[in-house]
Amino acid sequence: MNSEPNEPNEPIALGKALASFDALWSPRIVTRVNDYDVRVAKVEGEHLWHVHDDTDEFFLVLDGELRICLREPTGERTVTLPKDAVFTVPRGTEHKPTAPLGARILLFEPTGTPTVGDRHDEIPSHIDATTGHGLEL
Repeated sequence: MNSEPNEPNEPIALGKALASFDALWSPRIVTRVNDYDVRVAKVEGEHLWHVHDDTDEFFLVLDGELRICLREPTGERTVTLPKDAVFTVPRGTEHKPTAPLGARILLFEPTGTPTVGDRHDEIPSHIDATTGHGLEL
């Protein structure tokens, strides 16, 4: 599968991008902005606890609802993101995204950032440990 994003001079419809694949927790690189990937993903169920040591992780919910469990110095909390909500998980924060009823999300993070972070729990079979796949439109 192509790991390069589409040509940057062509508009990309996010609905069409999301319709081009079925895999859950397996983001596709829509485009790049400087040294950052713009990725879309279909998610349902639970991801895994993980940490990105050197980068924040930006989430935008395009459809559905995403919950992000956070382990912070003051304890655990869950942030709920409905459709059209954004949230940034600060670097070094252990977190676990979940979407009990499914969601479609957009992520913005440095190119080459693994979906399972730098430190993580054991990777379950339904999670694609990747730095993103290219779109095949």
